[in-house]
Amino acid sequence: MSDSEVFIGSIDQGTTSTRFIIYDRLARAVGSHQVEFTQFYPQAGWMEHDPMEIIESVRICMAKALDKATADGHNVDSGLKAIGLTNQRETTVVWSKSTGLPLYNAIVWMDVRTSSICRNLEKELQGGRTHFVESCGLPISTYFSALKLLWLLDNVEGLSEAVKKGDAIFGTIDTWLIWNLTGGVENGLHVTDISNASRTMLMNLKTLDWDKSTLDTLGIPAKMLPKIISNSEIIGNIAKGWPITGIPISGCLGDQHAAMVGQSCRKGEAKSTYGTGAFILLNTGEEVIKSNHGLLSTVAYKLGPKAPVNYALEGSIAIAGAAVQWLRDSLGIISSASEIEELASKVTSTGGVYFVPAFNGLFAPWWRDDARGICIGITRFTNKSHIARAVLESMCFQVKDVLDSMHKDAGKKGEAKSEGTEFLLRVDGGATVNNLLMQIQADLLGSPVVRPADIETTALGAAYAAGLAVGVYTQDEIFASGEKMKKASIFKPVLEEELRKKKVDSWCRAVSRSFDLADLSL
Repeated sequence: MSDSEVFIGSIDQGTTSTRFIIYDRLARAVGSHQVEFTQFYPQAGWMEHDPMEIIESVRICMAKALDKATADGHNVDSGLKAIGLTNQRETTVVWSKSTGLPLYNAIVWMDVRTSSICRNLEKELQGGRTHFVESCGLPISTYFSALKLLWLLDNVEGLSEAVKKGDAIFGTIDTWLIWNLTGGVENGLHVTDISNASRTMLMNLKTLDWDKSTLDTLGIPAKMLPKIISNSEIIGNIAKGWPITGIPISGCLGDQHAAMVGQSCRKGEAKSTYGTGAFILLNTGEEVIKSNHGLLSTVAYKLGPKAPVNYALEGSIAIAGAAVQWLRDSLGIISSASEIEELASKVTSTGGVYFVPAFNGLFAPWWRDDARGICIGITRFTNKSHIARAVLESMCFQVKDVLDSMHKDAGKKGEAKSEGTEFLLRVDGGATVNNLLMQIQADLLGSPVVRPADIETTALGAAYAAGLAVGVYTQDEIFASGEKMKKASIFKPVLEEELRKKKVDSWCRAVSRSFDLADLSL
């Protein structure tokens, strides 16, 4: 069978939409489809998804992508070898094993309803906010799944009783999808991959299993939790009732970890994904590096049951592309996200305007859930182009904050340099089509930014992991970054160093003004 007749499918389940992409052996997309689903905001700071709508979005995407590939002459039915899956991390679901129905909506990763739970734990536990860092690498934060699960156990009527009966089970979105794809109530598999597990606050980074001490401290029953597996192994086959059946699911990674694989990030290399939020990961190899500068220690990937674990330092930014959506949907300054580049390009600077998108607080490296969004430096001279440019700059400033922390934590030995002795930031995600955004990023970093020819590296990483498990790819092929670099776009800094430093200082002043604003009167 030729390369063009071998296919891998990739489910990319994000925060606002689901995609299914079919790749051929040469990692070329031959069919894809995307479906947006509903965002629910029951209260200020709360965000939910309907788990059943997510399942239906996967079903639709599979069928449509298969139809498109077939219409273009690709024999996917006979050539499809495996399915990979990547998903929004930390989003939390509990459901009934007997009925297959969710017991509450999925609580999304950026939801902050658990703020009071976090504060109480910080007061009660000896280590305060960092009590669990030694085991899981994560601080106590609204971000992570364990706190969302605690809220569900305390607030969903009948859930505690369902747990006692052994009927209620927990999972992140990968677990929910795999359980349904492999049969659901008919012996669906209750598993999660190591990257998603590392984001719950419940997995021990050293043992790679659920941490008993953490479960006991939080009062979370172990029987609710899925089995932890690697990122690349045959998990199970797609059950009857789906547009594609009998095909093995053999790759599963959280979205940011999938992007690392798609970007071929080896030890010392970093990538930044610009989506609803922005997520920067630096591969630290087989060593867990504890951060002293507001970052998370996490798993990068484990590409096989017997493969070594690669770890990472991560900086998570809650609001990146979501700020552009806010300009579009809430303020009406633009009518489509793509318009922001043209609008921001009408001015050469922000005119002294700084925008801090702390809509739900600030994540790394600040970790201030009491922060709220601010726009300062406004004068009579300010127009909507200045604000649009300030929004783009806010994304880049936040990425710089994280990378500065990474450089401090990892040190020179922890960074791979290019032949020109420069640290290269690899970028991906939908927002990277914005050339102005990429140039601003390079200018504020003072170092080059590399955008691959294919910016959808998250779905590609899941396909690579799935293909690796069934022998379609080798690790050497996946991490052969040299050829990929030849096709990449490189943005080099042109901003004068003195002006860059002044802008960074002003940004830090703006960030400090956003603190302690959560209790402003309505």
